[in-house]
Amino acid sequence: MAHANAVIPDRGEFIDVLRAMRRGHVLVQAGDHAGSWAVDGGRVFSAYDPLLRYELVAEYENPEGFEHVHYFRLTERGRDFADRAFAAWRQRPLLERLAVRLVG
Repeated sequence: MAHANAVIPDRGEFIDVLRAMRRGHVLVQAGDHAGSWAVDGGRVFSAYDPLLRYELVAEYENPEGFEHVHYFRLTERGRDFADRAFAAWRQRPLLERLAVRLVG
């Protein structure tokens, strides 16, 4: 169970979102509740908060987007962070990565 004051409440989701965004996908906010965030068609429940807090993503104007929907891309800082996070994630033992997936 994730703690409310955790820096990254769900590390598995966080890595997945970073990976999708590093591949060019966009983080989308279509409302004011946690389930209103998505990337690559999947809901994002907690990763958006640390991404915003640490300025790893920035909102951009999407002229082809929908009204009242917010679009975010990785910043340069976010891309650098994602590269380091992936390297560290891959170095973790498989069982540890699986445990993180199960418990956050």
